[in-house]
Amino acid sequence: MHIALFGATGGTGRQVVAQALEQGHRITALVRDPSKLTPYPDLTLVTGDVLDPAAVARCLAGTDAVVCVLGSHGSKTPIEARGTERILTAMQDQGVRRLVVVTSLGVGESRTQLAWPWRLIMDLTLKAILEAKAEQERLVKASGLDWIIVRPGGLTDGPRTGAYRFGTDPTLKAGRVSRADVADFVLRQLSEDRFLHQAPAVT
Repeated sequence: MHIALFGATGGTGRQVVAQALEQGHRITALVRDPSKLTPYPDLTLVTGDVLDPAAVARCLAGTDAVVCVLGSHGSKTPIEARGTERILTAMQDQGVRRLVVVTSLGVGESRTQLAWPWRLIMDLTLKAILEAKAEQERLVKASGLDWIIVRPGGLTDGPRTGAYRFGTDPTLKAGRVSRADVADFVLRQLSEDRFLHQAPAVT
């Protein structure tokens, strides 16, 4: 599969790159700084910004599916919603239908899946980002595309284990999960329909 990837230089994005290439996929990634990724034969880097519609369109050209792992990384102006809006428009223009988006447990109705201390911490420190992710999810759900929203728990840099929990059961509580395991789950959603038009947790 030829995957368009947004957010490739973040922790989860790097895991998506490594595992997708290992599985034989091709990737075209939109990046602001190409020096942040190691070159590979099946990895094409498009230099640009996700808020630039022309750059997003170049990244999508000729691809089969999109993986979006955009993150704000402490920015005062979260890009999740605005960047995703550009991606959705380009997908609709080019007829690319499959979309896997990573947001977070705690967004939308999944707020109840966080223990109350984490809810308080996120409200105090990540309010703007959570609001951007909620708007991002709203845009995706209204897109008419073949979308899956993945909501991970607390991210770690641990190894891929395959021993994570996932699903749409609202009693599934947020816990720690490695970025490598999140990437494993994300890539599975490119070819599986079990969670089509749903927002499973992974933890």
